[in-house]
Amino acid sequence: MQLFVNDLTVMDFSYLCPKRGMVGESWIVDVILDGELNEESMVQDFGKVKKNLKRLIDEYVDHKLLVPAEYVGADVIHDETSEQVEVRFGCEDGRQIMLHCPAEAYAFLYSDVVTMESVSVYLKDVLATHLPENVDNITLKLRTEVINSPFYHYTHGLKKHDGNCQRIAHGHRSRIDIILDGEVSESWQAYWANRWEDIYIASSEDEINYTERKMSGEVGEPSAYFCFAYEASQGYFELLIPKSDCEVIDTDSTVECLAQYLLVEQKKRTPDATCQVIAYEGVGKGAMVAE
Repeated sequence: MQLFVNDLTVMDFSYLCPKRGMVGESWIVDVILDGELNEESMVQDFGKVKKNLKRLIDEYVDHKLLVPAEYVGADVIHDETSEQVEVRFGCEDGRQIMLHCPAEAYAFLYSDVVTMESVSVYLKDVLATHLPENVDNITLKLRTEVINSPFYHYTHGLKKHDGNCQRIAHGHRSRIDIILDGEVSESWQAYWANRWEDIYIASSEDEINYTERKMSGEVGEPSAYFCFAYEASQGYFELLIPKSDCEVIDTDSTVECLAQYLLVEQKKRTPDATCQVIAYEGVGKGAMVAE
């Protein structure tokens, strides 16, 4: 007997890619459980499936940075004294990305690349140890939202958030709607999708000098990099990333602030038009603002 749950949850996370750098993602999770009927004539209660499996997925992947630990350009250094973990990642084109964060900020995959397949294997191994005795197997299907308009991948961190959004490198795959004088503008949506393709969105107040960083990793040309850091309730977070991969704004990077930022920037480019911006944060949620 098989029990299935579609749209179990959405995983919002980022991952390190040898070609693209740091990539924000939002993947929808469907699951199938294979097993015998229990004493309640069920494979498992739907309520328990949704609650328990979602909790585990949130714990092991959601709002984390996924690191392909077997990639030749990835180095992971554990500091047993501070319990911080430093990750150094070299992209194929020479770009360097480095982080110095609490261990909970990462998920390490035994793979040289992060794909839906490698994440499914990682999650299946995690979830298999938490299944009831009558369940023999679990199958996970990971998929992206079907978006028929421009979208972008972004990564950020929200230091003021009291939950996992405070982690400095988690992200989303998000559509963007720009409406000018009541009409959808595909050209301007495409502009923003291109501008924010695989972008890291940072707050200017979180920038620190390269010489002030706590990470031990170094880059050959510090002037080509931003270093961001902050202390949050889960610990100290630090990120070194190429300036070419960043958009630095003067506010926090909540979706509400991003919608306002997009509106202000769009109005500079189309001052004579009325403008509405609908900014998404992953799947089915976001903020809208108009002027």
